[in-house]
Amino acid sequence: MHSIISFFTGAGFLDLGFEHAGFRVDMVNEYAPEFLDGYMHSRELLGSPRPRYGHHLGSIEEFNSGAHLAILKAVVDDIRRSGRKVGFVGGPPCPDFSIGGKNAGSEGDHGRLTSIYFGLISQIKPDFFVFENVEGLWRTKVHRQFYDEQKAIVGHAGFTLHDRLTSAVAYGVGQDRKRIFLVGVLDGCQDLKFPFESTMTHSEDVLALEWPTVKSFAQGDELDFPEGLGLPRELTVQHWFDQNDVENHPNGGMWFNPQSDKFHTVPEGDVKKKSFKRLHRWRYSPTAAYGNNEVHLHPYEPRRISVSEALAIQSLPAEYQLPEDMPLTACFKTIGNGVPYLAALGLAKSLEMHLVAEKEANSGSMLMAAE
Repeated sequence: MHSIISFFTGAGFLDLGFEHAGFRVDMVNEYAPEFLDGYMHSRELLGSPRPRYGHHLGSIEEFNSGAHLAILKAVVDDIRRSGRKVGFVGGPPCPDFSIGGKNAGSEGDHGRLTSIYFGLISQIKPDFFVFENVEGLWRTKVHRQFYDEQKAIVGHAGFTLHDRLTSAVAYGVGQDRKRIFLVGVLDGCQDLKFPFESTMTHSEDVLALEWPTVKSFAQGDELDFPEGLGLPRELTVQHWFDQNDVENHPNGGMWFNPQSDKFHTVPEGDVKKKSFKRLHRWRYSPTAAYGNNEVHLHPYEPRRISVSEALAIQSLPAEYQLPEDMPLTACFKTIGNGVPYLAALGLAKSLEMHLVAEKEANSGSMLMAAE
């Protein structure tokens, strides 16, 4: 079993995927107290063990120097002495790199945290690391330059790097949510290809199928799944609503109360507007939530989706829940920021496979050297 130290933890979707893939969460760091409360609440209900080295509430900047840096180094050393590899995992806040966000880049308050994360990795040198972030960091020229600079920093520190821009649908998530996954392995074998595809359940070609487009909104109406079109039902919003029994979920009654006539007029499946985007029940979602209060409209109810429905779209297990007294803005923000659970699980399983392959390659090299 390998250990992870989690940064920018949020409500712990990435951590949960790694835990269910066989990794042990040994320490977490989160800046927002509401998110950390949600993290601890959900994990207690799931029966997940508490991190051995605790929960740190505060900015990752605190680990840059002084006592916090010394503590982090001591934790890494202690884990290694127990015979386990240790990795850093995290997705720094992304609004400064998001195509539809602030676009402040590396100079923004959030963008700066990305540099700090890579700096910690290059300084402490865990056995592996995972970095997750938005498509804009990959596709936007100025942001891509910054991303490549950060890769060069950890590359010079001794990490072999593997990255990919992937839509969450590839992991069976009902979202066309494109994210960068960058994995680094300290002193890794350059000839080993990282097995991203090995845990993917769908080709991204499914996005090009003839999915339903829009239909007039009708509260509470029934609409059968369009059989015969070859559409994967498991990627649809309604599939996840049904699977997680969202109406009876503890977070099922948590949504923003409607205050506009638009809740009755926006067609089902119309997601092209800047706001008031309504999901289609038999299609994947563009994302889980795209703002603190600007979450998607329910396909056939005159309201925004609930917390339980947003969690379902993030492919969380039905047993996962946030505190019922958690502010709605905090709920939707941490859900929207989180890595879809199935994507986290798939990535973690691929990393475990890769670490096994690294060990075998190293053993073979040592045997050849001995001969």
